[in-house]
Amino acid sequence: MYAAQMQAYRNVQVQKENLTGREIDAYALTQSALKLLECQKNWDMLDREKIDQLFDALRMNGLLWSIFQAEISRDGNPLPKKLREDLLTLSIFIDKRAGDIMCYPEPEKLTVLININLNIAAGLSASTAEEKPSRSYAETANSNFLSPA
Repeated sequence: MYAAQMQAYRNVQVQKENLTGREIDAYALTQSALKLLECQKNWDMLDREKIDQLFDALRMNGLLWSIFQAEISRDGNPLPKKLREDLLTLSIFIDKRAGDIMCYPEPEKLTVLININLNIAAGLSASTAEEKPSRSYAETANSNFLSPA
């Protein structure tokens, strides 16, 4: 469903920074995790702006995982079947957790989403480090996340 948009995003990013697909995925997961972490750190469900930031971060994370779902489900995806199945199962959990957070917001519930994103990003980063030297995704994400837009 979102595969065309993600491919266009990847094409722009690869041209711009010469990143691999795995690096882009790792970067996107890290950025999403950092947005969720920011919401967790500044939790205030009485502040409408904070609620909007939380819902935006959850929507961004959901969109990212929807793109992964579409890519994983695509015919001809080169990942091993068991890995694809595990990632799809994980994506369903992430969808359910996001819905739970939207209905019953608690800052602690964000931790698992943050950890999943960061762990998968770290795994993708480790595999790309074997392919070519690369900067730290945490450093890249933190510098972009903390700098003004």
